[in-house]
Formats: sequence, structure tokens, C-alpha cells
Amino acid sequence: MADRFANLRRISALDPVRDHEEILRISAGLEFPWDYQKSLEMALFRTYCVPTISGLLERTGEFERRPQKRYDDTAVLMAELVEHGYDSPRGREALRVVNRQHGRYDISNDDMLYVLSTFIYDPIEWLSQHGWRPLTDNERLAGFHFYRAVGARMGIREIPGDYDEFLAFKTAYEREHFVFAPSNRRIGQYTLDLFCSWYPSWTRPAVARAVISMLDPAMVRAFGFMAPPSWVGVLGRQALRLRAFVVRRMPVRRELKLTNTRNRTYPGYPRGYRPSDLGATSSTAR
Repeated sequence: MADRFANLRRISALDPVRDHEEILRISAGLEFPWDYQKSLEMALFRTYCVPTISGLLERTGEFERRPQKRYDDTAVLMAELVEHGYDSPRGREALRVVNRQHGRYDISNDDMLYVLSTFIYDPIEWLSQHGWRPLTDNERLAGFHFYRAVGARMGIREIPGDYDEFLAFKTAYEREHFVFAPSNRRIGQYTLDLFCSWYPSWTRPAVARAVISMLDPAMVRAFGFMAPPSWVGVLGRQALRLRAFVVRRMPVRRELKLTNTRNRTYPGYPRGYRPSDLGATSSTAR
């Protein structure tokens, strides 16, 4: 059991301002790889409750034509930044891809700021409820400083310099902008269908109900989904608590699980790929 907390001891010895890249790399790649993946899936899902965001995504047509590819592009580009650092050669290359993709569209600074905030605070909230341990202050602050630095390199303006101030912005933005729109429903449904496609066809109705049960009431209303019976959410949360109980008793992870996680668009990634291969209409491994 003492060895289970070896990574936590490493994190506790680091400074969340100076060492934020290393802390996030340990947390997301060693301590909580599955939880970070799931929480960021739900974080992106959350952003589609804002009509200006869902409307833009609908106009691009990417969610209708290639939802899996768009999901994999986002997940792997973010993993590149965490694994290698935003100022590393691969990190800078990943940021160029992200900025090139965003530069094609007229996206408001506030929408960009809001999406950035979900990368910081949604994993924190997820892990406080479902993780095998909650994040420490060092980990929470490291995530804040990491994504604040990423946002600056994306040209996002007026990023709050205080952890609580940025959280207050996120909360207020959701209160004002989470309203139903047909584009929310369509993008939400495309995303829900994508999540369900990862499981056998006979389980997909149950998976859809389970996913919706994990959304908060404001999200359900903004998407126009029908909320499942309350017992579905109870079962889902119990399953996650059981998973946390098991994971807490597993050996400490020694190998990073970030860019080398399974994705369906780029088989074998990162072997044979560069970040610049991502985001294109078609990709070719080198």
C-alpha cells in the first residue's frame, strides 16, 4: 500500500507553479489516466451546451461526417502537450495544429476561454467524486497553471490569473449560456452516438442512458435530452465507486499512458506519426 502512493510523494515534493508540467504529467499519465480521459470526454460534451459553440461545430459538419476523427484529434493533441510539454518540439507542433484548426473559424474569445476552463476544472470535479483519491492542492494548481500557459500560446486573451477567479468565470458562463438550441441537441446526439459506438450494439441503449445519467440537470436541459430514471445514475456512481476501490489497491503505474492509449483513427500512435499528421482530412503514418 505504501508503494501505491509513490507518485503522490513525488507530486508533493514539487512546486505547482514551477513544476506544473511534471505534476500534470504524473497525475494524468500515471495516477489517473482513465479518469482524465473520461473527465475530458465529459468536459468537451459540456461545451456543446453553449449554442455558439454547438452552432459552429454544426456548421463545420465534422461531427456529422467524422465524429471519431475529431474526437481522436483533440484527445491526442492534448495528450501530446501533457506528455512532452507545450514548449517541447512535439508540443509546439501540436499547438500549431490546434491554432491552425481554430484559425479557420470566427470563435469568440469568451467561448475559447470557457472551453479552456473545462480542461482545468472538470477533471478536478470528476476525481473528487469518482477518483481513487481526490486531487491534491498541488495537482489542482498545476492543472490551472498548465492550461493557462497553453491558453496563452493559443492566443486566448484575458485568462484569469487566479484559480478561484477562473472557476467563478466558468460557473457564471454556464449559468448564462447553457440554454437549449437545436444545434446543441444535434451535436450532443452525434457525440452520444459516438460514445455508444464503442460498445456492442446490444448494449448501446443502456450506454446512452448511463451517459445521460452522468450529466447534470442544466446539461440535460440544454441538450433537450430525456433524463433516465434516477436509479440509472445511482448504479453508475456505485460502479465508479467500486472501480475506485479496486484501483486504489492496484500497484503504482510506472509507464505513462497518454499518447500511447488506444485510438481508432491513428492505429499504433505515436509510433510512425507526428503531431502534424493530426487534424488533416486524411492522415498518413510516416
